[in-house]
Amino acid sequence: MGKRQTIWLGAAASGVGLIGGVLVCLCACLCSSCRQSLPESVGGAENSRSAGAQSDGKPNEPNTLPRWNRPRTEERQRERLRMVERIRQEYGLQDEAVLEAMRNVPRHWFVPPDQSAYAYYDSPLPIGYGQTISQPFIVAYMTSVLALEPNDRVLEIGTGSGYQAAVLNEFTPNVFTIEIIRPLAERAIETFRRYGYETIRVRIGDGYKGWPEEAPFDAIVVTCAPDKIPPPLLEQLKVGGRMIIPVGSEGRLQELVLVEKDSKGQIRKRSVMDVRFVPLLRQKE
Repeated sequence: MGKRQTIWLGAAASGVGLIGGVLVCLCACLCSSCRQSLPESVGGAENSRSAGAQSDGKPNEPNTLPRWNRPRTEERQRERLRMVERIRQEYGLQDEAVLEAMRNVPRHWFVPPDQSAYAYYDSPLPIGYGQTISQPFIVAYMTSVLALEPNDRVLEIGTGSGYQAAVLNEFTPNVFTIEIIRPLAERAIETFRRYGYETIRVRIGDGYKGWPEEAPFDAIVVTCAPDKIPPPLLEQLKVGGRMIIPVGSEGRLQELVLVEKDSKGQIRKRSVMDVRFVPLLRQKE
């Protein structure tokens, strides 16, 4: 088994295909399911959180909100605004903090050059090696259900392009992300470096095992589908924490499952929608 590698600095899974030269959404979230009413936890009243609230307090003071770099650009702002309005109007997602984060993170930074023209389409896009960058709505939804706060520690399984990690970085500097496909991980690391994502940490390795050295995590987001929820991820979820994960076999309709660990350490699970993601890959022993 190859040795896992951890790299400072710092993508998600779904699917897309070309049929007759037309870009067709295959995975990430079935459009017919997405456009139904969202669960109350996401589609209801506006969320009062603000992405990455900051403070001038002392660094070591309890409950002090951290400061960290969240890159900005004016590039393709109108397209980003249209993308966010589509998420709001067509899917009913009203989490203003998440919508702000989606406006602020340029999706075109995280797609291959030959897909740049499609960066703000409501669709997953191929990023190579059989992987994709997820549909914008799915990124927003999975971020929203985590209800992140600035001091939270977040683990992502499936770095991919790095886009989901960059959106998580809008809420907290404590983002840890694991990618098993080395070329994708290295590309994401280079993207983070190029644009100034200074606090995202990337590990090249088997995401099924999580990142025990950095556990526990307040939130875990998994962007590829295992047949069952990996026990190491349940163990590494903090008491009071949340995990959002697609579960099911490749090529079949899967369930997007919200996992919560209560104050007694008991696990509660509920399916929130039908989805279709690429499978979680494992290292060979």
